[in-house]
Amino acid sequence: MKRLLFLCSQNKLRSPSAEMLFSNVPGIEVDSAGLNNDALTPLSPEQLHWADLILVMEKSHLTRLNRKFKPHLKGKRVVVLNIPDEYEFMDKALMELLQRRCAPYLPHT
Repeated sequence: MKRLLFLCSQNKLRSPSAEMLFSNVPGIEVDSAGLNNDALTPLSPEQLHWADLILVMEKSHLTRLNRKFKPHLKGKRVVVLNIPDEYEFMDKALMELLQRRCAPYLPHT
């Protein structure tokens, strides 16, 4: 079972959309969090240890992740999806973009 962790800033739009989109995909477990201190679900070190793959929405998230959690990232693979903050929760265009950008990291059936 592969564990994917999706991260954005507030955990309100992009990362929870990704979590919902992929929550029923066989062979993976998913979780999401936000990098801001006031995020709905702020990122915890436990989530980072749990994850096999960390997917951030923007390059700025990677920078913030490294700055705040560098000791917890040793040996972790982090991927930048390059998905800007211009979508609503579960927006159809966001779902399609997430499908395309995440396809290489999902199990092939």
